[in-house]
Amino acid sequence: MEPRNQTRLLEFILLGLSEYPEQETLLFALFLCMYVVTVVGNLLIILAISSHSHLHTPMYFFLANLSLVDFCLATNTVPEMLVNIQTKRKSISYPCCLTQMYFFHFFGIMDSVLIAVMAYDRYVAICHPLHYTTIMSLRLCGLLAGGPWVFSCLISLTHILLMAHLVFCDNNELPHYFCDLTPLLRLSCTDTSVNKIFVLIVAGVVIAMPFICILASYAHIIVAILKLPSAGGRKKAFSTCSSHLSVVTLFYGTTIGVYLCPSSVHTAMKEKASAVMYTTVTPMLNPFIYSLRNKDLKWALRKFINRKIISSS
Repeated sequence: MEPRNQTRLLEFILLGLSEYPEQETLLFALFLCMYVVTVVGNLLIILAISSHSHLHTPMYFFLANLSLVDFCLATNTVPEMLVNIQTKRKSISYPCCLTQMYFFHFFGIMDSVLIAVMAYDRYVAICHPLHYTTIMSLRLCGLLAGGPWVFSCLISLTHILLMAHLVFCDNNELPHYFCDLTPLLRLSCTDTSVNKIFVLIVAGVVIAMPFICILASYAHIIVAILKLPSAGGRKKAFSTCSSHLSVVTLFYGTTIGVYLCPSSVHTAMKEKASAVMYTTVTPMLNPFIYSLRNKDLKWALRKFINRKIISSS
């Protein structure tokens, strides 16, 4: 039986990005533009890859999956925030909050694992080029792409089940613009030690381990590239990895800061700034990072857009 001063809240109040109402119009315009660019950029990459058979390779297959996940990750948080700013409504029901948190962690974990999978793909392509087709078989690609969906579902569902056992008392103001796990745990008036231990375990498995695998992959890649006899070959090999390294830096630089740094260095503003980076900025920049440095993808995008313009005229 719960103590009398503990009641299960029916809703939370999302305090948003800014405490100043006069900044909300600027934030609305900024995030609307960023979301539109995110949607258009990632969907264009998916359509360009799916419509050109010469891009039906493991590298572009994983890139299409990453674009889909980035689109979903941004869609889970940004539209809700835009609606809240426009309608001046900051409340979110408890079930909707848990649902949003589930999908946030689901697509966030997917992002992390897929980036590590893409690093492994580049490792095989550069370090074992003669065996690339054999190693990166259709079956392995299916496992590497489908496995993270199942894994993310199980981890995210466990987070929600653990969260559903917590009780929230009088304070229902969440200093964030969406329902994130860490701020919610601070609002609970019951013991959250099990949740915090699980957060650390999951952070180690889905952030630290993929990041270590990426570092190991690129250590082997750099050694292999330096052994190439021609400068042109080294330049081409580095160019195929530079886009992925930029994404790794953007994504892991912010997530490690939020989930693996001591809670004593966290502030509400730092958490919101980091969340903006990996839920909005990174999904928006990924299409540009991958397409601007990839001739095949640029050609496919240009051909796809031209074909649509001609067919609509």
